[in-house]
Amino acid sequence: MERLLEELALASKHLSDFKDMYEYKNRLKTFTKWPFTENCKCTPENMAKAGFIHCPNANQPDVAKCFFCLIELECWEPKDDPWEEHTKRHSCGFLSLTKPFDDLTMEEYYMLEMTRLRTFLCKIGRSVIKAFEEEVAATRQRLVDNFVSKHQYTPLPPVPLQADPPVQHSESSYSQSKRIQEK
Repeated sequence: MERLLEELALASKHLSDFKDMYEYKNRLKTFTKWPFTENCKCTPENMAKAGFIHCPNANQPDVAKCFFCLIELECWEPKDDPWEEHTKRHSCGFLSLTKPFDDLTMEEYYMLEMTRLRTFLCKIGRSVIKAFEEEVAATRQRLVDNFVSKHQYTPLPPVPLQADPPVQHSESSYSQSKRIQEK
């Protein structure tokens, strides 16, 4: 449960922080320690143009995440085009903008932001469900282990569900349904 709360707190922080990432210059600022800077397609400028922000960790210095659709990519190579890598893996509302962000109307921005929020909520929802399912499985296992140790009980393996046998119609029920259809 603690992990779940930490995840929710981090997601809430990202939701707030990422709204500033609509601006190219803010995305570009995240690439201060990006390993690919020259003679390649995945320069910080190209990464930021494709909606990515740099999110390195101790094991992977080249992790980049789209601030909008939250796709996270790693193991970049100099020949990788950020726009292509992004579009071939995920449909993103930010990438489908037909004009610069600064030229959006208030209504267009509102709709775009609603899409971004929906994406965040769906991702958080899936994460919460997964964490809850893991917690339920762990609790169930603790209960079974406790019961087995106290009562020397050996649980039976689960019985597979069997499909219901096919329904067979008698001659008379078939004839009745046939007469009803003919009327």
